[in-house]
Amino acid sequence: MAFLSMSIPRYNHLANKLSLQFVRSVRIYTKTGDKGKSSNYVGQRLPKDDSMFEALGCTDELSSAIGHAREYCLEAGHTFCDQLQTIQCDLQDIGSNIATPRDIATSERLEKTAFSSERVQKLEAWIDEMEDSLPPLKSFILPSGGKAATALHVSRGVCRRAERRVVPLIRDERADREVHVYLNRLSDYLFTLARKSAQIDGAEESIYKRPST
Repeated sequence: MAFLSMSIPRYNHLANKLSLQFVRSVRIYTKTGDKGKSSNYVGQRLPKDDSMFEALGCTDELSSAIGHAREYCLEAGHTFCDQLQTIQCDLQDIGSNIATPRDIATSERLEKTAFSSERVQKLEAWIDEMEDSLPPLKSFILPSGGKAATALHVSRGVCRRAERRVVPLIRDERADREVHVYLNRLSDYLFTLARKSAQIDGAEESIYKRPST
């Protein structure tokens, strides 16, 4: 067969070309949301200000904030950048969980989008490892400690907001409880990582001082 006789390099070139043509044929805009509604993973059309989309938007913003902070960490040569990328992948899976209402989805989709508590344990292990090498907290720390550390503090703030947006979904059993636990632990991780980043960079953290009256 001609296909079998085709050289591997030539086949790869053809496959890449076809793949590129397919990507070019798919437009980023679909116009399906122009009337203010969009679909979740089970095909429901919901208003774009539904609590599910609000939570999705916050977790998307969180991933972007972490990606921004990660770029600073890469520039500084920090070794924990792979952890941040893993977290971004976790947030992508959290989005799938949020977009799949647990109360009406099929068992197949529930299983496919389930969020494991093992990911929370992973965050806790990373936190414990960093805390062992950090000085104990004796005062409130203001967001500071260099560009990487400050960007991680911004990510922590976005994470707290994402957590607040997820709580109503958990309460209504529209998302897995582990999603909330993960986001709660993630904010602790980002705070600890910001301190660790400042320590590695030799940057001083600003401490809260009560204004004199």
